[in-house]
Amino acid sequence: MEGAEAASLLGERSAAPPARFRAYRRRWFLLAVVCLLNCSNAMLWLTFAPVADKTAAYFHISLETVNWLSMVYLLISIPFGLVATWVLDSVGLRCAVVLSAWLNMIGSITRMFSVLKFLSLGSQSYWYLFVGQCFSALAQPLIIFSPTKLAALWFPDHQRATANMIASMSNPLGILIANLLSPALVPEGKHIPLMLGIYAVPAVTACVLATLGIHEKVPPTPPSASATSSNSQPFFTGLKMLLRNKPYIILAVCFGGGIGMFTCFSALLEQILCEKGYSNDFAGLNGALFTVCGLLGAFLLGMYVDRTKKFIESTKISFCLSALASIMFAVTSRFRHQAITLAITSSLFGFFGFAIYPIAMELAVECSYPVGEGTSTGLIFVASQIEGVILMILLQALTVHVSEDPFSTCALDQDGALDWTTPVLVLAGLCSGMACFYVIFFHTDYKRLHAETISADLAKAEDAVTAHVPES
Repeated sequence: MEGAEAASLLGERSAAPPARFRAYRRRWFLLAVVCLLNCSNAMLWLTFAPVADKTAAYFHISLETVNWLSMVYLLISIPFGLVATWVLDSVGLRCAVVLSAWLNMIGSITRMFSVLKFLSLGSQSYWYLFVGQCFSALAQPLIIFSPTKLAALWFPDHQRATANMIASMSNPLGILIANLLSPALVPEGKHIPLMLGIYAVPAVTACVLATLGIHEKVPPTPPSASATSSNSQPFFTGLKMLLRNKPYIILAVCFGGGIGMFTCFSALLEQILCEKGYSNDFAGLNGALFTVCGLLGAFLLGMYVDRTKKFIESTKISFCLSALASIMFAVTSRFRHQAITLAITSSLFGFFGFAIYPIAMELAVECSYPVGEGTSTGLIFVASQIEGVILMILLQALTVHVSEDPFSTCALDQDGALDWTTPVLVLAGLCSGMACFYVIFFHTDYKRLHAETISADLAKAEDAVTAHVPES
């Protein structure tokens, strides 16, 4: 019944026949700007995680304090995520992208004040880093929620999953760049000012392009039937519909938990590996393999789903395989001198885990249609941030201090290095449990695709009737 209601709503609001649908070439410029923003924001988020020990030594703070530079993204995104969904579905895509670009740029510039020697900041320098991270964190929900909205408003139905995949995967691309660039730029703590300056360049570039290059809220002519009713449900009505939608809630809990786990893995990877004797460069390489293979997996799965529309089957298989990879990593990371095995397991974890991300975002729209794309994806992201904060706090609480460890490559604080064996095993167990829950309990209809099919059939029938009506 829900699919029929969605189709009816679509039919009422799609006055233009399919022949009038049009895809504009400037959609690729919009996609490029969103990609650059997403990539830059992820780079700002993960700037310090690959060099956490050197950051702690440079600013004379603890590793736990350095972790707050990443965790603040999660905390701020929880309340502001709801605001971001309202901005996207009520104010529009252009406002969301431009606003996020300015917040992202202001954050990147604010961070640079922490290393300006002439200010003589002393112990206050850390707070410039923290405030800058807060501005960038405000931009994150607006950026991350944009891909599904952009794909729905500007791309035809046969390109939606691919466009969403490209825009969404620019976020892990930023993680990849940070994992490779931060250790390369900061062999010693004194090079942190150079790193902050380089990371500000893409943020400023994205802000200029977004401000000067994006002029329209929506395209003059929609690219698909569903785009004509993309804003059909008021924000609070959409929220109520989502909270009553059982498949959507299951997807939000499981997929949100998956995002939270990947967030923790990316932010804590260097600390997990250094206690076992692995260098920052090797941790950065593992993070890079994790992300590169994830991008490849997302690209291949996005192309496959665009052709087959097998959203559910693809996400269930990928979730199970990523759970197996997480178990392999949890076991392997307990031992030293396992560089090749760790690299393989990180690659597999990324390949299957990241592949789920863009497909699950599209699936969220499919199972919640006609709720706005910003609201349906935004609520999942808010859930992922809540779960990510809980996981970050839980995993750090489960660590054990190792006062004297001759194999550790960590820059030790006063309490010594941290043993992450128990937290990593807990993370693998949670990933496996959520995968099983998702496979068993998640089932849904593809409401948007069903509505578009009915609308197209009705339009064809009307054209056929018109063609056979004799002229008077």
